[in-house]
Amino acid sequence: MEAHTAVLGPWVLVFLLISIIWIIVSTSKWKIHPFLSLLVAAYGMALGTQWVAMGYGIPAPFKDSIGKVIADGFGGILGYIGLVIIAGTIIGVILEKSGAVLKMAEVVLKVVGPKRPMLAMSIIGYIVSIPVFCDSGYVILSSLKRALARKAAVPLAGMAVALSTGLYATHTLVPPTPGPIAAAANLGLEGALFQVIVAGLVVAIPAAAAGYLWAKRVAVKLPTAFDRDSGDGIDAAELAPAALPSAWKAFLPIVGPIVLIALGSIAQFPSQPFGEGILKDVLVFLGTPVNALFVGLACALLLLPRWDGETLTDWVGKGLVDAASILMITGAGGAFGAVLKATTVGDYIGAVLRDAHLGLFLPFLMAAALKTAQGSSTVALVTTSAIVAPMLESLGLASGWGPVLTVMAIGAGAMTVSHVNDSYFWVVSQFSGMSVTTAYRAQTAATLVQGLVAMATVWMLFLVLL
Repeated sequence: MEAHTAVLGPWVLVFLLISIIWIIVSTSKWKIHPFLSLLVAAYGMALGTQWVAMGYGIPAPFKDSIGKVIADGFGGILGYIGLVIIAGTIIGVILEKSGAVLKMAEVVLKVVGPKRPMLAMSIIGYIVSIPVFCDSGYVILSSLKRALARKAAVPLAGMAVALSTGLYATHTLVPPTPGPIAAAANLGLEGALFQVIVAGLVVAIPAAAAGYLWAKRVAVKLPTAFDRDSGDGIDAAELAPAALPSAWKAFLPIVGPIVLIALGSIAQFPSQPFGEGILKDVLVFLGTPVNALFVGLACALLLLPRWDGETLTDWVGKGLVDAASILMITGAGGAFGAVLKATTVGDYIGAVLRDAHLGLFLPFLMAAALKTAQGSSTVALVTTSAIVAPMLESLGLASGWGPVLTVMAIGAGAMTVSHVNDSYFWVVSQFSGMSVTTAYRAQTAATLVQGLVAMATVWMLFLVLL
């Protein structure tokens, strides 16, 4: 087997590099959907490896047919993560349309105080982007950002970056956002999602703080087209219902699943803190991620202003539509990952890099390259995790906190950096009146700092935990 790896390894590495270049170029330059791009990469990788094996007269790495490996990889990842992504996306839509997002913002403002508007926006973004996509969160909170900037006489660019970086920190690091969930599933962390959540919340704090400091020290000095105007064209009345929900209803769909997952994990500790009876069984059942997310969805239904076709069909339908693309990309990433696992690429790259001591920096650099090149954090998370999964053991990251910190390293890379090929860059710039040049200095530079700070935090956790 080692001889076969030595023969196939260099070729498979070449095919992997070609696949990565293909994914980057096809999605960023040719605008091919990531779903198709990842599937083509999976088939190309598999066929290329089979061809080389046949040429050298050594056993093919695929015991099953290539089609079966790809289909099993596609279905396997969605078997666990599909319902979680759907539930999380529907929760996000309900929070957005019911006004719960603005209610959470109102609560944070009361705690932080009106004299710290940029800090308030950063904290609000940090909380809101756990279940809500950062793009939607920014649009929904844009009117609040404008009102606070005007009231506190703070330059709009500073408020914009404080909000955008707060949203961005948890978007790439904390489940139930689909990207981190998919990365965790690719690395086999279905039973350790609570650890991923905890690690994500911890790593996201210095990342958000770095964005806040950039907003406070740099972005506030930058001009926007709206600084002399009364607003940025967003009417708060169009973004939220007349009556906002109560605070407990607004936070429950987010806090509830996290608490259930935490209790489910604690219930399985060897010390048996909840005993071995029915209480443990109930907590383990409710703490399973898919069950916890559906409890969160049930809590989100309490936010519906009425139960009719608009809320139960249209709002839920929008969540399903939003989830569809993510599901397809995640499934294609799982197919690509299954092909990689069937080849010798993990063992070979691990052997090559073992003496280079890259460790966690390898997934970070891979994700950063993908994110910077093609723009989507979700694609960077899914693709990088699929590529790295077979290498965990060779890189010394297969046990303990290793896989969890690998997800964090990938998430740090997936926020490095947001620029013109990223839809979020345009949401932030256009809703804040920034020119492209200003947005590069404000938003793009801030996300670069965030990614580096997040990775530094991950590395420090690695030194402590492993």
